[in-house]
Amino acid sequence: MTSRREVDPAQLRESVLAVARWLADESLPAPARTALAAAVRMSARTLAHAAPGNSVEVRVPPFVAVQCVAGPRHTRGTPPNVVETDPRTWLLLVTGMVTFDQGVAAGRLTASGTRAEEIAHWLPLLRV
Repeated sequence: MTSRREVDPAQLRESVLAVARWLADESLPAPARTALAAAVRMSARTLAHAAPGNSVEVRVPPFVAVQCVAGPRHTRGTPPNVVETDPRTWLLLVTGMVTFDQGVAAGRLTASGTRAEEIAHWLPLLRV
């Protein structure tokens, strides 16, 4: 799990802007792994800070997993409420280029458990 410390909004914006052209046009070469990792990690930490709690786990392999949303705490085994997606789809959600429902419908986002879709309330985190 990642740290609960707050992310500087300017740093988040800068990290997402570094990959924004690729988000807008998937045919462009993928950004450097370090740039992609920074954008994914900072945005996930921002969500965890904006929606504190431990009832939903958001996974964006291979970069990050965070727990968020107030409610029953998960402590062992597979969490009952999980959202998992790839880095590009996560950043599309973060920027509002794709909605939570669109991600699920396209099969690029899995949401299991009765509370998983609650993270949609906090998305997008920023617009580019």
